[in-house]
Amino acid sequence: MARRSFLRQLVALPLVTAESSFSQGSSRKSLNIVMKSAWGSDDPTKAAFPFLHGLALSEAGHSVQIFLLGEAVSLMRKSVAAAVVPVGWPPLEQSLTKVVERHIQIYACGACSRARSVLQTDLDQWGAKFGNPAIFVSLVEWANHVITE
Repeated sequence: MARRSFLRQLVALPLVTAESSFSQGSSRKSLNIVMKSAWGSDDPTKAAFPFLHGLALSEAGHSVQIFLLGEAVSLMRKSVAAAVVPVGWPPLEQSLTKVVERHIQIYACGACSRARSVLQTDLDQWGAKFGNPAIFVSLVEWANHVITE
């Protein structure tokens, strides 16, 4: 009985700490965050994470940029974005539209895009740009945090 009581108190401690840190929201530092992902349409939920998480971070006041490589560059095709529906979330096309509205810059690896026939016109509809290793390095240097999805 005493052990259960102790465990309940122990579990409650981090929640109190987390709640108190959330209540001090006005003193938060704005971060520069790079989201990097290689997940494509074969795993819709993981493919959507950099956009969904990037939106949440941007809405919380942080600066976000997204770098796509590998299979993730195919998400820049409107037909693919419309067909990708993550579990529990709206189609990726809707999230990408919100990313564009929030002016979150997306980079798609140029070599990966050429290998998958992703064209400039595919990127233009999302305001995305082709990326390369030098751009990726500059994003990492700019960022306080790099999140690999």
